[in-house]
Amino acid sequence: MKKPRIMIVDDEQSVRSSLREWFLEDGFEVETAEDGLDALKKLDTGPFDLMIVDLKMPRMDGITLLRRLREVDPGGTVIILTAFAAVDTAVEALKLGAFDYVTKPVDPDELSHTVRRALEQKRLTEENVRLREKVSELSSSSPIIGGSPAMGHVMDLVCTVAETEASVVIRGESGTGKELIARAIHAGSPRRFFPIVAVNCGAIPETLLESELFGHEKGAYTGAHYRRKGKIELANGGTLFLDEIGEIPAKMQVDLLRVLESHRFTRLGGTQEIVSDFRLVCATNRNLEALVQEESFREDLYYRINVFSIDLPPLRERLEDIPLLTEHFVDKYARSMGKPPKQMTVEAGELLQSYDWPGNVRELENAIERAMVVGQGNRIRPEDLPLRVEQDAVRPRNRSLDALESGHISCVLREESGNVSQAARVLGIDRGTLYNKIKKYGIKSG
Repeated sequence: MKKPRIMIVDDEQSVRSSLREWFLEDGFEVETAEDGLDALKKLDTGPFDLMIVDLKMPRMDGITLLRRLREVDPGGTVIILTAFAAVDTAVEALKLGAFDYVTKPVDPDELSHTVRRALEQKRLTEENVRLREKVSELSSSSPIIGGSPAMGHVMDLVCTVAETEASVVIRGESGTGKELIARAIHAGSPRRFFPIVAVNCGAIPETLLESELFGHEKGAYTGAHYRRKGKIELANGGTLFLDEIGEIPAKMQVDLLRVLESHRFTRLGGTQEIVSDFRLVCATNRNLEALVQEESFREDLYYRINVFSIDLPPLRERLEDIPLLTEHFVDKYARSMGKPPKQMTVEAGELLQSYDWPGNVRELENAIERAMVVGQGNRIRPEDLPLRVEQDAVRPRNRSLDALESGHISCVLREESGNVSQAARVLGIDRGTLYNKIKKYGIKSG
């Protein structure tokens, strides 16, 4: 068990020395400070589990220090020492968040008992926060919807790898649900009671990514006013999910490889080596093998992360999942909007089935949300779906010239409200030619 770390702040040398000896004997790590300003400086040496603060001190008294501590660490635990057992002083200290106050001369047993009560309350409070965050994480995570053979195979792979410590690369187009799969792997692993920490490597500027991953010490760079833990440190005990791993710059690839091999690192501007026990799961929509061939992605890092690979199928390759996904999103947005669920008309359902879905499940969710907003009554109709879906879905799955021409003519006719003469002018052909093509392709012009 890690020893509790406390700071004793008192302007009297004899009091500091006595309290320090008492708590060292009780198994604490102890730091001392002669006044409030000295205490604030020593906060940079690391977090303290508890501070014992004298009320009357030169330069900065206990009440002022307590106010400053609330700004730096709102959850910090403080016990006030005072030779003045005035009610108003005690009330002010308690209002500012002090756990309790103890009067001088100090009774060692009384102070030790108060300290242990304060530390126990702090432990319970932090545990309660962690449990609340875990419950929130579990309740807010989206389920993986799909009964198709393709998704069945994916879930079999998830079950196979989840209970291991193997690094995983999840591959798939944008919007296929790679983060959902990463969270499913974490939820099925022995690390599920610790956090999964996600980092989108493609969304963070290169200059900030290093600090985001490794954290920084106060003063490490301009604007670094406080120490900050990085995502690698926060993932200790749990899972680190690096989305868009193919976007990591070359220097960061070297640093990341070193951490993956040793699980040790230092914060930016720091010298203390930090150990973090985490499991790595990555995701990418890029071809990592091609990046290795181009020498833009390190081969040794590729082999280190690609122990187990899962390929997510695009939505167009699992069209049988669209009705299930649609029903899920309809229910989701009906609840969030306070509306009754809507039924999909046959025409709208056919439209969803015939569309290519370049944005995959994310695009489908967006389409259903839009339909729930604009749709009237208790049915979702083709006109409630985004215009892009309406226009593009008429294209046949084959990409022959005839199919492309047929689809283009159909779109122009729809835009011109079935006016053949106007559509012919837009297409740059005469009416007779257009009529022949309408007959050839069986296009409805009205």
